[in-house]
Amino acid sequence: MTLNDCVDALGVKLTVVVAGLSGGILHGLSRRRYTTREIVASPICGALAAAYLTEPALYYLRAVNWPLPQKDGAAMNATAFVVGVCAMWIADLIFHAISRLIRGGRATP
Repeated sequence: MTLNDCVDALGVKLTVVVAGLSGGILHGLSRRRYTTREIVASPICGALAAAYLTEPALYYLRAVNWPLPQKDGAAMNATAFVVGVCAMWIADLIFHAISRLIRGGRATP
């Protein structure tokens, strides 16, 4: 059984995971100060978010008549990349808000 077969058995497309992983890597490296946590966690979280949120995002974009590439693979990979990057930005905002609540409003960005 190949890696592609294993990922397909989970209901995920390998190209989507790679695109999300790339989005997470971009996010991790685009920070001014990046930590080991961001280097490791960003690609993993980006890949997971892309694996499970790309299909709903594409469904929504088609429902609102958003202009997408004619090739379905290109639209899926581009959406997976954007979902991977955006998921990490959202996760950063949530982690920052939680740390502010825990520390009583003294958290620094």
